[in-house]
Amino acid sequence: VQLQAFGGGLVQAGGSLRLSCEASGATISSYAVGWFRQAPGKEREFVAHIRRSGGHTYYGDFVEGRFTIAKDNAKNTVTLQMSSLKPEDTAVYYCGASSYQILSVIRNPQHYNYWGQGTLVTVSS
Repeated sequence: VQLQAFGGGLVQAGGSLRLSCEASGATISSYAVGWFRQAPGKEREFVAHIRRSGGHTYYGDFVEGRFTIAKDNAKNTVTLQMSSLKPEDTAVYYCGASSYQILSVIRNPQHYNYWGQGTLVTVSS
C-alpha cells in the first residue's frame, strides 16, 4: 500500500486543520492506521490510531479531545481532524499503516510498515 498525507498548512492558534491520508494499491480497511508527528530535533510522537475495523480509536495524551481520527473506506482515506491547535502542535505529521493489530505497540512507530511522506502543520501564536 502507498500512502499520501496532505492537508497541512499554516494556521493561527485556536484554529483547525483536517489532514488526510490517502491509500493506493490496497484497501485501507485492511490496515490499522496511525498518525504521528515530528518536530525539529524531536523524536516521532504518537498522535492517534484507528483499528482496521475503524471501530476503535486511540490518542496521545497531549490530544486532550482536540483531534479526531476517522476512516472513510469508500474514499480509501483516513482523516485527522484537528481543532484548538496550539503552537506546540507545529510539526510534520505522518500517517502510517500496519498490517498487524497489536494494541500494546500502536504508539511505537516501528509497529507500522508503510508510511506516507508527511505534511507540515505550522501553528502561529
